[in-house]
Amino acid sequence: MNTAEWQDGAHDRRCRRRRMTWTAPEVQRARPPRTGDERDSLEGFLDYHRDTLLLKCAGLTAEDLKRASVEPSGLTLLGLVRHMTEVEQWWFSVRAAGLAPAPVYCTDEFPDGDFDLVAEADAETDLARFRERIGISKAAVAELPLEHEFTHPRHGELSLRWVYLHMLEEYARHNGHADLLRERIDGATGE
Repeated sequence: MNTAEWQDGAHDRRCRRRRMTWTAPEVQRARPPRTGDERDSLEGFLDYHRDTLLLKCAGLTAEDLKRASVEPSGLTLLGLVRHMTEVEQWWFSVRAAGLAPAPVYCTDEFPDGDFDLVAEADAETDLARFRERIGISKAAVAELPLEHEFTHPRHGELSLRWVYLHMLEEYARHNGHADLLRERIDGATGE
């Protein structure tokens, strides 16, 4: 093997190693608006929280994202991302917009598949699916007024405004979990 062939082989090995060590992409998080109408404010704060979850994942490998917090909890950053993908679908597309559900992670066989089936999950695909689901959620309710109402089987009559507020609460709670998980993984803290 000559020097050029050896260098090409070394380059190929480095490229393969880089592909095997995928890391979650960096996130540019925009601050929510300080002025504007109610819809812009709700969407702005919700986008901020969505990006906060992605920010907690940024720069981590797939293995890091699958790392559980502290025994006996099996909570992981990837599990939170997968869970919020499901939650986005259920509240915006299925409940508010009345669209048919499409199983993502949770099934009759694995009702908590978003959290429980993380070990064999593809983190890169799951983060891309989360981003895609956000776009689908936005499109599903884009033409609906905040006063739009629907009936939930357990909660009764709800409005799209309620869904936005509930989603802010859901993200805020889980972003607190994400902050603790991230600190456990590499010591990174922050808002």
